[in-house]
Amino acid sequence: MIETLLPSPILFAERFGNVPGDVLFPSERQVVAAAGVARRQEFTTVRACARTALARLGVPPAPILPDAAGAPRWPAGVVGSMTHCVGYRAAAVARARDVVAVGIDAEPDAPIPTGGVRARVTAAEERAHIAELGARRPGVSWDRLVFSAKESVYKAWYPLTGRRLDFDQVLVTVSPDDGVFSARLLVPGPKVGARRIRVFTGEWKQFRGLLLTAVSLTATTHSTFSGPDPECT
Repeated sequence: MIETLLPSPILFAERFGNVPGDVLFPSERQVVAAAGVARRQEFTTVRACARTALARLGVPPAPILPDAAGAPRWPAGVVGSMTHCVGYRAAAVARARDVVAVGIDAEPDAPIPTGGVRARVTAAEERAHIAELGARRPGVSWDRLVFSAKESVYKAWYPLTGRRLDFDQVLVTVSPDDGVFSARLLVPGPKVGARRIRVFTGEWKQFRGLLLTAVSLTATTHSTFSGPDPECT
């Protein structure tokens, strides 16, 4: 399912249920030693997906440990992203020489609770956009999709910057008919070479009660760049 959102240099693996047994490395097992059963299962299964995807890339199995911010630390020369929600786990990886960054996210196709949570993860402009989307095409939890898009953007952003990206620092616009979205950064974006990223473009999909989003920046991508960074000219 996730492969329809990713360009060919990126390899993936996904599961709609948990892997049986304990397939973790000892160092990974320590990370979730005090976690509940559900957390251990999702942690284990998404890493099994990651190792399957890495094997397709020709990378031998190794521990995938979280850094201080919880982001996965990939083997040298590899970029990747993982996601998990109820009923779905997936990982996507690529060689760093081919792909600069990738972010994937899966969410249940269910509205975000109204009130504080919805106000925290969406801007007023986005909420107006969400209302328009709902009137045009009912049957998609557009607020959840905007949230998922921001999660995917963050997963691509963080390895490039090492910094947080708050929900109010990116503005998402969704195209309801062709499965794409754009995410405009409201803070200075990361630089790749002599160019600064100001907009991430991505794709989305609704499938089997899930919403999937993905963004990627390949070595030949130009659409996410605004042009030469003034600081670099």
